[in-house]
Amino acid sequence: MGIERKSIQRGGIKSAGYDRAQRVLEIEFDGGRIVQHTSVGEEIARRFLASGSPMSYYRDNIEDEFSQRAVR
Repeated sequence: MGIERKSIQRGGIKSAGYDRAQRVLEIEFDGGRIVQHTSVGEEIARRFLASGSPMSYYRDNIEDEFSQRAVR
């Protein structure tokens, strides 16, 4: 699955993207690790992508709330 990610470059997150049809949020971290979270609602993804502190939002609202799999 190729999700187009946009550059974020802050808070330890390099880029992220959301597939609305599949409800998958893909996040690339500064170290090169990429994870996909499944069943993520559009509003959660939108708030994460727009957040001024994306790592805090990720830890508080996504990391332990949605299933994840490592892509890289």
